[in-house]
Amino acid sequence: MSRDAAPPPLRASFGYSVVLPTRWMDNDLYGHVNNVVYYSFFDTVINCYLIEVGGLDIHRGEVIGLAVETGCRFFRPVAYPEILDACLRVAHLGRSSVRYEVGIFPQGAGECAALGTFVHVFVDRGTRRPTPIPDGLRRALAAIASPAPG
Repeated sequence: MSRDAAPPPLRASFGYSVVLPTRWMDNDLYGHVNNVVYYSFFDTVINCYLIEVGGLDIHRGEVIGLAVETGCRFFRPVAYPEILDACLRVAHLGRSSVRYEVGIFPQGAGECAALGTFVHVFVDRGTRRPTPIPDGLRRALAAIASPAPG
């Protein structure tokens, strides 16, 4: 990490979390969780929040979220058998899109091991055209929005 790079975010800056145990199969030959597994962590915490808190009906709802951009910044490795906390916040809430940030924390740690970014565009299930985020879901997303940088 360069001196100009931002430090790892702190756990207190995230508004929602789920516990995710690592699995034996998550480790790679180098003895840590493989980078592709982090994207599964991001997808899991985001969809838990959308379904449980936001009321998104992934099977029959008229509106669905499509992933259009993802990224990850690694600060330190994690490995099986660690228990992780996947923490979620909203970095930007638009009319039909949302940019999430997901912090992956070893359970009990204050600094994240990895920071994921994930953008959803909400679309009409049938036409796949962008549509405004439904009111109930928008309220849920606004509840975990991080303050705008000053």
